[in-house]
Amino acid sequence: MTQVEFPPNTPHEDNKTQLVSAHTIHPQAWKWYDYFTFNVDHKVIGIQYLVTAFVFYLIGGLMAVVMRAELATPDADLIDPNLYNAFMTNHGTIMIFLWIVPSAIGGFGNYLVPLMIGARDMAFPKLNAIAFWLNPPAGALILGSFFFGGSQSGWTAYPPLSLVTANTAQSMWILAIVLVGTSSILGSVNFVITILKMKVPSMKWDQVPLFCWATLATAILALLSTPVLAAGLVLLLFDINFGTSFFKPDAGGNVVIYQHLFWFYSHPAVYLMILPIFGIMSEVIPVHARKPIFGYKAIAYSSVAICVVGLFVWVHHMFTSGTPGWMRMFFTISTLIVAVPTGVKIFGWVATLWGGKIRFTSAMLFAIGLLSMFVMGGLSGVTMGTAPFDIHVHDTYYVVAHFHYVLFGGSVFGIYAGIYHWFPKMTGRMMNETWGRVHFVLTLIGTNLTFLPMHELGLQGMPRRVAMYDPQFISLNQICTVGSFILAASVIPFTINVIWSWIAGQKAGDNPWQALTLEWTTSSPPIVENWEVLPVVTHGPYDYGINNHSAELPSSTATEASA
Repeated sequence: MTQVEFPPNTPHEDNKTQLVSAHTIHPQAWKWYDYFTFNVDHKVIGIQYLVTAFVFYLIGGLMAVVMRAELATPDADLIDPNLYNAFMTNHGTIMIFLWIVPSAIGGFGNYLVPLMIGARDMAFPKLNAIAFWLNPPAGALILGSFFFGGSQSGWTAYPPLSLVTANTAQSMWILAIVLVGTSSILGSVNFVITILKMKVPSMKWDQVPLFCWATLATAILALLSTPVLAAGLVLLLFDINFGTSFFKPDAGGNVVIYQHLFWFYSHPAVYLMILPIFGIMSEVIPVHARKPIFGYKAIAYSSVAICVVGLFVWVHHMFTSGTPGWMRMFFTISTLIVAVPTGVKIFGWVATLWGGKIRFTSAMLFAIGLLSMFVMGGLSGVTMGTAPFDIHVHDTYYVVAHFHYVLFGGSVFGIYAGIYHWFPKMTGRMMNETWGRVHFVLTLIGTNLTFLPMHELGLQGMPRRVAMYDPQFISLNQICTVGSFILAASVIPFTINVIWSWIAGQKAGDNPWQALTLEWTTSSPPIVENWEVLPVVTHGPYDYGINNHSAELPSSTATEASA
């Protein structure tokens, strides 16, 4: 089974000459120390993103565990409330800007997009490397801010609070986010040009993998929204350090304008985190269900629809900010509309699973787990999209429950699914499936035990972002704390599995899943130039059981199970 042909006497034969020339500059394979250098290979950069992001995930997760341990009792008896505020601010910041976004689009996007479209690299390799190397200094600024008290104004950095608390730390926080935003803009330019201009000529647009469609929509959305956040943060930096009064209410500034600038980016940021994960879902499910994806065009165009509609929903974060009635009505409607293209994807994945020859690999388990978690988060999101209910639960733990089901139950589950699915391609070795299932069970239990009770806490009125609370909430908080410990423990088998499998795991072969997208037609791991000869597409990326492409399970790699 193959998706490439190398016909004789075609222009693709000329690539052999180019490859010989290229290999006088580049080795056949990179050494381990090359991953610590300024390397322009998209595959190296993708792994650099993934590993760096995972390190920050561990740091942000440690902050979360400390906060949950503090919340096991109503009093501030573990850490100082100011330190709690700093942990709360930087936990959210690290998880969003240094874990989910860099790993989802920076890690998987850089590694997979050129391979999926038959390109040798990204359009601008040096710009790609620069985009990555802006992230470690950003992380260093955030962690270094703790020497100056830590940013304590929440990840939203709302003025006037951000103007009067730990100004040096707040300035470092702002500079870190500007660096990450710059990285996102540079990377997005690269993705757009690469996908539009560098796919192999034989690949039609209805043969482009859905992960590439999702990455394209994500990059366009980042280009439209990220500069707005950068502008708002630079103005806030001026207010803190240079005596301006853009957002100082006592000097004629307007704090609501900052909220508009912040949320114009930061709600689309939810789609920056989840759209690449949707792309991962669209790749994992057909392969492990051995069925063509249901509604290819609908899923592809729904990514574009989310990109467009997602720019017009930000005010639902501001329903309690004196928003006039007509604006509440408009953004309630737009918020409910954006759920439609998301629902299209959910129904497409469920229909793909229906009747499939499902193999319950670790990748598939996390993909199915994502479906349940994201639907839960999506339903609570629809409730908060309506102004009357949102006003009732605003700034309560109901909001915390919602976005953790969407971002942890959605994005993080998807990242895990992607790692289990493409680990053989990246390393040439299989991950241990038994430990993968242990990882999944612990993660599923920990996620629900941590975040499900928060819905009830919010409905009962417990405010978010506080270290001390009314004793009536102690029982539910203790359940959440136990869940957070289980969730933290779930990372241990995953980390051991990754390290051990990378060193001594079972050899994978080039295509252990018998998948049909182009990245599986090259070696595992791919050579520096990806292919000896550029591939020619001969069929669709999800044609399982179509045109003589087998839908049977590869018996050597997974256990067969009925749907």
